[in-house]
Amino acid sequence: MEKKSCMILALDVSDREEALKIAEDVSEFVDAVKVGYPLVLATGLGIIRELSEFAPIIADFKVADIPNTNHLICEQVFEAGADAVIVQGFTGRDSLDACIEVASEYGKDVFVVSEMSHPGGAEFLQPVGEAIARMAAQAGAFGLVAPATRPERVKAIRKIIGDKLTIISPGVGAQGGKASDVIAAGADWVIVGRSIYRADSPRKAAREIAAEIEAGPNGEN
Repeated sequence: MEKKSCMILALDVSDREEALKIAEDVSEFVDAVKVGYPLVLATGLGIIRELSEFAPIIADFKVADIPNTNHLICEQVFEAGADAVIVQGFTGRDSLDACIEVASEYGKDVFVVSEMSHPGGAEFLQPVGEAIARMAAQAGAFGLVAPATRPERVKAIRKIIGDKLTIISPGVGAQGGKASDVIAAGADWVIVGRSIYRADSPRKAAREIAAEIEAGPNGEN
């Protein structure tokens, strides 16, 4: 995944035509589109290949099962045309290894959730987030998911993994995270959803956030 704007669109809509229009409108300003259960359950796995015309696709299925089931899920994800998949790390090394093995066969990437961005994400995941980050690095994952709503946690995880893994960071906009702050804390990409797809002009909203990232936290870059 090429890093240009440092922004990923979380496309959590459930209408096919709306999803395709938004993806096309903002494609100039995002490096990837993240799709999850709302859109895929409403429209089918085929939406992944349709959206891939506009940007690389990250399948946010937070895969969390035994190794064999993880293996089967990841096969379907990559056969559908996704460029990367998001998986949970709390299921352990063997389950993660199964995902990475399939990704390697397809030449694709795996992102591992270290911590989630909502308030409840600090209850159970945060205490083990750093251990998950270390495991992901040892297993050869491509990147981690860390919360834009808590830039200090992004900074802590970046310190642990160094430059071994990339960090994608959800929670910008509607959840309260600021894009430029989390990039400065060590994230490679921010993930933005509602602030773009619910905007009157998704294209304008994406352009403004991209400009904020480029300017930096002090607006000086």
